[in-house]
Amino acid sequence: MLLRTLRILPLAAASMLAALAFTDMASADQAQVNLGPVGPYQPIVATVGDKRIIAYYAPDGGKCAVSAVVFDNSTVDRGQTPARIRVTLHPGELFHLDSVVDQTVVLTCGPNAQMITVLNRGELLTKAARVN
Repeated sequence: MLLRTLRILPLAAASMLAALAFTDMASADQAQVNLGPVGPYQPIVATVGDKRIIAYYAPDGGKCAVSAVVFDNSTVDRGQTPARIRVTLHPGELFHLDSVVDQTVVLTCGPNAQMITVLNRGELLTKAARVN
C-alpha cells in the first residue's frame, strides 16, 4: 500500500501543477514569483518572456526528479496547450529552460537533493522589472 501511495504522489503533484497552469496566477498588476530555493514538491514559479513556468521536484535516490509545466501567459494565445518537461538532476547539475525571446531559467539540484533553486534569479527579476 505504501509503495502504491509513493508512486501516486508525483502524478498527483503533476496534475496539481497542470491545474494551476489553467488558473489565473496573477493578481491585479503583478504575477506571483517563487524562484526558490524550495524543498520537495514545493513550486518554483517564474515568467520567461510570455511563458509561465511552474516546477517542482521529488527526491529520487539522491537526485532531483524535476517536473516543469510551461504555459502561455499572454492574453493572445491562451488556447495553447501547456507542456510538461521532466528531467532528473544529480546534485550540482544545471537544467536550462530557454525561451525563443533569448531568456532562460536555470534550475539546479542542491546538495543531497534537499532543494532546487533558480540560479539566475537576479537576471529574471531585473528583466521583469523592466517590463512593468
